[in-house]
Amino acid sequence: MEKTITEVFKNRSQKYKNRLAAEKKKSGKWEKMTWSEYYDRARFLGIGLYSLGIKKGDMVAILSENCLEWIVTDMGALGIGAVVVPVYTTLVAEEVKYIVENSESKVIFVENKMQLDKILSFVDEVKSLEKIVVFNNRDAKNSHPEVISFEELLASGKDGIEKPALFETLAAEVAPEDLATIVYTSGTTGVPKGAMITHKNIMAVIRSLDSIIPKFAYDTDQTVPLLPLSHVFERVAGHFYGMYVGLTASYAESIDTFVVDVKEKRPTVVLAVPRVCEKVYQRILGQVEEQPEWKQKMFHWGYNVGLEISALREKKKPIPLFLGLQYKLAYNLIFKKLADALGGRVRWMTASGAPTSRDIILFFNASGITVIEGYGMTESCAPATMSSLSDYKIGTVGKPLPGVDIKIAEDGEILVKGDNVFAGYWKMEKETKNAFTDDGYLMSGDIGKFDEDGFLLITDRKKDLIITSGGKNVAPQKIEGIFKFDPLFAQFIVVGERKKFLSALININLEQAQRLAAQQGVAFDKPQDLLDNKAFLKIVDEHVAEKNQKLARYETIKKYRIIRDEFSQEGGELTPSLKMKRNVIYKKYDGLIDTMYEG
Repeated sequence: MEKTITEVFKNRSQKYKNRLAAEKKKSGKWEKMTWSEYYDRARFLGIGLYSLGIKKGDMVAILSENCLEWIVTDMGALGIGAVVVPVYTTLVAEEVKYIVENSESKVIFVENKMQLDKILSFVDEVKSLEKIVVFNNRDAKNSHPEVISFEELLASGKDGIEKPALFETLAAEVAPEDLATIVYTSGTTGVPKGAMITHKNIMAVIRSLDSIIPKFAYDTDQTVPLLPLSHVFERVAGHFYGMYVGLTASYAESIDTFVVDVKEKRPTVVLAVPRVCEKVYQRILGQVEEQPEWKQKMFHWGYNVGLEISALREKKKPIPLFLGLQYKLAYNLIFKKLADALGGRVRWMTASGAPTSRDIILFFNASGITVIEGYGMTESCAPATMSSLSDYKIGTVGKPLPGVDIKIAEDGEILVKGDNVFAGYWKMEKETKNAFTDDGYLMSGDIGKFDEDGFLLITDRKKDLIITSGGKNVAPQKIEGIFKFDPLFAQFIVVGERKKFLSALININLEQAQRLAAQQGVAFDKPQDLLDNKAFLKIVDEHVAEKNQKLARYETIKKYRIIRDEFSQEGGELTPSLKMKRNVIYKKYDGLIDTMYEG
């Protein structure tokens, strides 16, 4: 049985050889790499690093968007026993410096000049950093003595192999307990912490995923990765597990070309986060509202048929003949468009990391795309629970993966134990100790419960719970989920800690705002003007009031303020997995929040 990801890499490369392993679109063309080419390039890269003096246990950082060079570097470095430190490209220079310096990285790989400039701004201040390797050969032409190109390093590795089996010898020395990667938590609060993940952790997740029946993925499957490889879920459940089963990865040219590239490559599986599902759903509903009234009625008829079909599938109940006939018509008229937008072959996709509206999942399921919900964190090496294609319950995050032990603490916190749980935080003994209970369970910081069938429900983040001045404990994510179901609200965050009532900061979907304004005869010159238009704001009031009807009195939103700029990673309000950094948002807009509680 394979015990390290380096073993898996060697074996799959030998098994699949000339089959396509991965490809990347560059300047409109797909650059392809077979399994044999993948292994050879990783081998040359690893020996190139070895010739630079990188040895087992040394840190190698990667600062790049998804590309073939990323995965070659990953497997080449892991193959010689080095520890890979992925870094998000959205981080500013100071944040990158902290990670590189804290991890004591000796080499950092960067994608292009933009990322190179970040490193050059502090390279002389970081004592551990010895080399900067640039993926783009043109951007590597720099006078700084520490800068070399990726191709130069590959060539040195190819020329520097004195013994043909040197890479294999070094890879064989990698043990399950050895560190494979340090992943810095994007974090919704505080300083990033480096989560130490071992080969044993990774293999535990891979084996757990592979033991779910029916199998999630097959060697005939193809994916177009949406999440960055720096994200632990994409790296472990996508990159490493995809390698384990022999899946082909087609990396889009950019986030802007993703929709076009998906249609072209026609993936069978897609790893996504809830925000992606929400955006797709809101866009479709917005387009429907532009249609004539008879088409809208037809959509809603088909939509309701689809929801009914999805609910029956979830409960594993038979579908009545007449309903089945109605669904065939509804599918061709409505749901096929969603399936075709993703290439027409997607069997399943994930929506992990945050709660997702039941109706949104039912909508995707009605289109033939099963949405798999799961739960995990960096510290659990990606998923700790997951639904399967044959056993799922919408609104839950599935059951614990085989080998993962989960229990609920007295205060409702989810506690996790298993070979998937990380080895601790890099150079943070106190924080590591505080992350575990006395009997060795990882304290997730999330509140949840098991239902009668053993499915786990996440009710909120422990630290996100809002306690009003009246003593009510409020779960903001539940409320936010209800409001985000409305296409008018692009983003929605609840406010009200130690306050008499709840309020909210809202970002308006301007496309939907224009549609509603046109329908109700509200005149405007520019979409942004609507945010100051009293007639339009009355429409917003009506939408807030309508959603409030679905909430308990103490959960209702009494006041709100509209935020002009959408929360983003660049603005510091979102993590790379698109979760809101509540403390950052509260601090950034504290003055605006205060206006809702004056008097």
